[in-house]
Amino acid sequence: MKINPLYAPAFITSLIIVAGCSQTSTEVIVDPFESPLEALEEGNERFRRGSRSYPHLDAARRHDTAIHGQHPFAAVVACSDSRVPVEELLGAGIGDIFVIRVAGNVCMTDETGSVDYAVAHLHVPLVVVLGHTGCGAVTAAVKHSPEHGSLTRLLAHIDEPVQEVRRKHPDLNGDALLNAAIEANVWRSIEDLITHSNSVRGAICDNQTRIEGAIYDLDTGEVRWLGPHPKQADLMVASSDDGFE
Repeated sequence: MKINPLYAPAFITSLIIVAGCSQTSTEVIVDPFESPLEALEEGNERFRRGSRSYPHLDAARRHDTAIHGQHPFAAVVACSDSRVPVEELLGAGIGDIFVIRVAGNVCMTDETGSVDYAVAHLHVPLVVVLGHTGCGAVTAAVKHSPEHGSLTRLLAHIDEPVQEVRRKHPDLNGDALLNAAIEANVWRSIEDLITHSNSVRGAICDNQTRIEGAIYDLDTGEVRWLGPHPKQADLMVASSDDGFE
């Protein structure tokens, strides 16, 4: 496997003791510039099993990114929930991923503009919309919780995928309904990114960027990767202007 020189320090050598015998093994961290999704998958696996092998968190990395700028290999739209430590759960360090956090991982004007920057100026090859189990914002939309101010508008945006789930699956309720709504909300955010961003659509058409959905399990620490939007091809031709109602 070819490893980008920027990631060479992230090779980890561990000592395994089995029945009185020692054996040295090398844990290879995937080159994120060649396979960004695989790098995130591998990073989450390290986090899930409790490995503290996090690259790019030392003084040298801080200095390098301060002097030479950022060159992230992915952008991640995630929820603001304090139980979702994005860089840590993906095994990433300083300058590795461009993170946009907002309650309910919605993609309205500001979030889409942030992804535009990551795609058009930082040239990230991967965008991930990361939902999570037990999402409070989606729960509030499912339960029609009374809110006020700007939160009302945010929940109204989430209510659309919730109502879509109710129409398609009228038999669902409780945790099953919530889990389906969380996944539908991820797809809605990807839909918003594609239909409201010329930069994103252009990068997808040019095979410069891909968009994936994912859901993080608060309890197990595992990320379930959903893949691209199932209707991505249709969304690419059903573009709209840059405004959100």
